[in-house]
Amino acid sequence: MSRMRCTGLVFTLAAAATASLPAQVQVRVGDPARTLYSELHEALRDGTPAADSVRRILGATDGAPLWALLRGAVAGSAPWNDGLLALTRLAELRETAGRDSVAAWRRRLEAGDLRPPRPDVDLADLLPGLHAVELELDRAAGGDLRVLAALLPRIPTGDYDLGDAWVFGRLGAGAADTVARRFLETRDRNLRIRYLTLLSFSRDTALVPLLGRIYSAPDSFDLPKRIGIRASDGLLWIGTRPAVEALLTARDAARTRGTYADPRLNHAELDFLGNDSSLVISRTGKWLTEWRGVLP
Repeated sequence: MSRMRCTGLVFTLAAAATASLPAQVQVRVGDPARTLYSELHEALRDGTPAADSVRRILGATDGAPLWALLRGAVAGSAPWNDGLLALTRLAELRETAGRDSVAAWRRRLEAGDLRPPRPDVDLADLLPGLHAVELELDRAAGGDLRVLAALLPRIPTGDYDLGDAWVFGRLGAGAADTVARRFLETRDRNLRIRYLTLLSFSRDTALVPLLGRIYSAPDSFDLPKRIGIRASDGLLWIGTRPAVEALLTARDAARTRGTYADPRLNHAELDFLGNDSSLVISRTGKWLTEWRGVLP
């Protein structure tokens, strides 16, 4: 199938999970105004061989080698994560021939013609990335408003996937404002979780105050407290100095308020804030105060 239904339960679990989301992946290196960020690496640092490899893939200007890299990842002759990164870059390139390539890949996946390179790999994880390639072509042809208008009616039913979420995060045209307003207006808790999860993919710096408030007191928005990790991820993905400072301030407020004091929120022998600290370093390679010291 071309879309994964993102139910409220799925997003609740995604918010609590410590593992990376499957493709479409969020990775950023080399932006001096934002934190480094990777869902695919453990504490990735700029200047390392792993970061250099990411730069090469995300800096590619021709789709042909990227499709070849994807074929290698599926065959097991190239790292699986490199294949996911290749799809991310292919979406960004918006090459018109990509639509035919996506259709061919989807036919092979749906027909069961491909086999995973390892038992722990799910080839269905390619579908959101393939979908993102199509959506970026739709953006190029019809503009951001058309893509947003096609997404909004599908959010209440969960008829969208991580490719939709990734592309949503790149939209202009007031996309983040629209979804933030719906987040605040709805009285449906599951729908509010869906809106928040989409917002965590956005790079719109206007979301920083809202995400900070959500992190410090998710229950004040009638959200389960574990969803605070989604707000933390959203601030890290925005990654500017104000976003880093907002997360530090929100953590202090949450500690003072006792937001995450319930031991049932602990994970892997860490309390909630300790686990979130671990995730910050895992995602960005540094602690927040280090980023505050180097970001403009």
